[in-house]
Amino acid sequence: MLLTARGALLMQIGQHDDAIEVLQAATALAPDSQAALLALAQAMVAASRVGDAIPVLQRAVAMAPDDAGLRNNLAATLLRAHRHREAAALLEEVRASHGDSLGVLCNLTNALVSLGLQQPGLEMAQRAVALDPGAALGWRAMANALVYHPDVTASGLLEALRRIGVALPRLPATRPFPRPDPARRLRIGLLSATLKTHPVGWLTIAGFETLDPAAFELVCLGPPHGEDAIQRRFRARASEWHVVDGEPAERLAPRLRGLNLDLLIDLGGHGDRGMMAVCASRVAPVQIKWVGAQNHSTGLAERDWFITDRWETPPELEACYTERLLRLPDGYVCYSPPAYAPDVGPLPALTSGAVTFGCFNNLAKLTPVVLAAWAGILHRVPGARLMLKAHQFADAPTRARLLEGFAAAGIDPARIVLRSGSPHRALLAEYNEIDIALDPFPYSGGLTTCEALWMGVPTITMPGETFASRHSVSHMSNVGLADWVAGDLAAYQAMAVRRAADLPAVARLRAGLRAQVKASPLCDAPRFGRNLGVALRHAWQAHCAEA
Repeated sequence: MLLTARGALLMQIGQHDDAIEVLQAATALAPDSQAALLALAQAMVAASRVGDAIPVLQRAVAMAPDDAGLRNNLAATLLRAHRHREAAALLEEVRASHGDSLGVLCNLTNALVSLGLQQPGLEMAQRAVALDPGAALGWRAMANALVYHPDVTASGLLEALRRIGVALPRLPATRPFPRPDPARRLRIGLLSATLKTHPVGWLTIAGFETLDPAAFELVCLGPPHGEDAIQRRFRARASEWHVVDGEPAERLAPRLRGLNLDLLIDLGGHGDRGMMAVCASRVAPVQIKWVGAQNHSTGLAERDWFITDRWETPPELEACYTERLLRLPDGYVCYSPPAYAPDVGPLPALTSGAVTFGCFNNLAKLTPVVLAAWAGILHRVPGARLMLKAHQFADAPTRARLLEGFAAAGIDPARIVLRSGSPHRALLAEYNEIDIALDPFPYSGGLTTCEALWMGVPTITMPGETFASRHSVSHMSNVGLADWVAGDLAAYQAMAVRRAADLPAVARLRAGLRAQVKASPLCDAPRFGRNLGVALRHAWQAHCAEA
């Protein structure tokens, strides 16, 4: 028990590796201790050793096979390991034996949506909300399902997000914020468990590095220190680093208030390991949303501003946001291409004689409507192939289900190439096998589109109403490829057919695309940093004027 308590304490202070060592000793001395096993699994998950945590949780479940909570925890860990089908099956077993519960329904929502089963996932979220209409967890599952659903509307998604915001608990402020000074150097907190090699890192670090240090001090509120390359860049730019990963909101909110931040930039949102409950208790006088599960408005009354651009949120969509909009003059992110990215190869169709369309987005984004649209394109481009890459394709039944769907649409499964997850450099190299990328909808590619562009592959996209549906139109327009944006489904399919019929033009674009992207605002860090600084100062001065 003493070792278990010591391991739990090490976890609380962010020393995950030391906690694992102590808890492994605890489980060796007391192999039947369920508490020690659970603590060890929690420490492993926190240290990103999810694969190691699964057998530990399975041991705990074997000791208490009728414990629905334990089995739900195991399913949640399977989800983190991208073993979505196993998680869904386990959760359905729990429902069959114990009935519906909020946690099980929410995890099952995520499992089904991740498998590309958006409608069944939405139905589970609806059950969760009906079970406890006042719980933030159920509405969060609803929002996470809706954003991928083919019938999503901006107003419907916003309503679910508002309901999360209303349901979140608030801690009372212990003291008022000091009277603001509009001109002084600003102290900015960056709140996220993903200040590292992650979409958050790739799309924000260059902007933070080029902020004027005389005008802005950065305080990172993130995960424990590691050897991650992008985390090292955050640490080099920040004046302070506070470990917040996994800390309960009731402890974290007062601690962050004590840091005397002027602005808080939330880079986690309602996503996995996001800390919206902390933001609901207002830990800084100005709170801003940027990247990190930035799929639409947060719906949170305490969120003051939302960083965006003119393509992501045109004037006609402003009413779909609860925040005021900080529109940057170019795109809303700054992409940092990895130094290890392979060279761009020649257009593969010139050698193979057949066009290869591709999409490396998460399977959750591939709705039945998307797959039907792609089948329609393949019917109109004889001999063309479609390469899809996602973690979920490591699962044989998931691959089989997708191929059966294409076969039912009249497409020979031999024309569909499915690839599972791989190390990042290998993933980027696989773009050298693709001629044209097809963007999913209504949840478009974010970092995925930036990576495709860097590897010389243009993306055909079709924006909708939600923020998530408009990522690619922002990136494509920002690099000078607005003519790859389609206005509707018919135009999307027609564009794919037309581009595939003019391979010399696609080859010319590919040959110069990396240089074009590098010279564009998407990768111009100094320009982006200046624009970001102006926007942050504007948000602060607006607060000062209203204080």
